[in-house]
Amino acid sequence: MTGPAVEPAPQAASALRAARLRAVALTIGRKVVAAVVVLWGAATVAFFAQLALPGDRATVILNIRAGQAQQRTAAELAPINAEYGLQHPVIQQYWDYLRGLVLGDFGTSYQQFRPVTAIIGEQLGATVTLSVTAILFAWVLMVAWVTLTAGRGPRLGALGSLVDVVAAGLPAYWLGIILLLVFALGLRWFPVIGGTGVNGLILPALTLAIPLAGFMSQSTRAEFERALEAPFVISARMRGMSDWGVRLRHVLRHASIPAVTLSGWALGATLSGAVIVESIFSRPGIGSVLVAAVNSQDLPVVVGIVTLVAVFYVVANLLVDVAYTLIDPRLGAS
Repeated sequence: MTGPAVEPAPQAASALRAARLRAVALTIGRKVVAAVVVLWGAATVAFFAQLALPGDRATVILNIRAGQAQQRTAAELAPINAEYGLQHPVIQQYWDYLRGLVLGDFGTSYQQFRPVTAIIGEQLGATVTLSVTAILFAWVLMVAWVTLTAGRGPRLGALGSLVDVVAAGLPAYWLGIILLLVFALGLRWFPVIGGTGVNGLILPALTLAIPLAGFMSQSTRAEFERALEAPFVISARMRGMSDWGVRLRHVLRHASIPAVTLSGWALGATLSGAVIVESIFSRPGIGSVLVAAVNSQDLPVVVGIVTLVAVFYVVANLLVDVAYTLIDPRLGAS
C-alpha cells in the first residue's frame, strides 16, 4: 500500500508564488478602484459646488467678461449658454464634465478665454518644484533632528518631542511671514519677492518643510527609539560600529517607514499649501493662479486646480500603497 503522492518541491514553490502574485494583484486592484472612487467623488463635489453658488452661471460669465455686474436679458445669455452647454439638463452637463476630465479637458477660462489646462500647465512646473523641494527639506530636517535627539536620554528626548509638536502646529501663513521678515527684510539673505531661481525657492520651501518635518518626526521618533533596542543594534555595537554609524546605517532605515508613508500625503499637502506660500512670497505657480481665479469667480480654473490637486494627492498615496504591497504583501492584506 503506497502513501499519498507528495507534490514535487519546485511545483509547490511555483504554486505558492502564483498564489502570492494573485493576492498582490488583488490588493493592488482594490487600491486602484478605491483611488478612482475618491477621484470621482472629488470631481463630483467640485461640479455640484458650482451649481450651489448663488446666481445664474451664464449671467456670472457674461458679467466677468464685461467687467461689470448687471441683469442680462435672455438674448444676451443665449450665446453663453450655447458656448458652455448650460442650456442642457444638469445630468448631461455632469456627464460632459466627467468626460472632459477623463480626456484632460478642464474647460475654458471665463476671464482669459483660454483652455484651463494651458493656464495650469504654464504654472504647474513652479509649484511642483516648490513641493518636491519642500519634501526634500523636510526629510533632511527630520533625519537630522530625530537622529540627534532620539534615544539620548529623557531630557533631550522630551525636548525633541516638544519641538516636533510645535513645528507640526506652525501655520504656514505665520511661518512664511516670520521667515520673510527675518531672512529677507532683516538679514537680506534672500529676495523679498520670490522668483524661479534658487534663492527665491529656499524660504517658500522651508515654510512648507518645517511643519511637514514636525509631522514626520513625530511618526518616526517612536520607531527610531524602538529600533535602538533591537538585537541587530546590539550586534552592530559589539562589532565596534560608532553610535552615529548605528543610527544612520541601521536604525534610520528601519524607522523611516512611517515617514515614507507620509511622503505620499505630503505631496498633496504641499501642493495645496502652495496656495498660501506662493501668495506670501509672490511666487509664480498654481497657488497664485487659484487665488486670482477665486477673486474673479473664474470657476473652470478653480475647479481645474482643485481637481488636479486631488489627482496628485490620490496618485501619490496610491503609488506608496502599491510600493508597500510589492515590498511586503502582508501590509496590503486585509
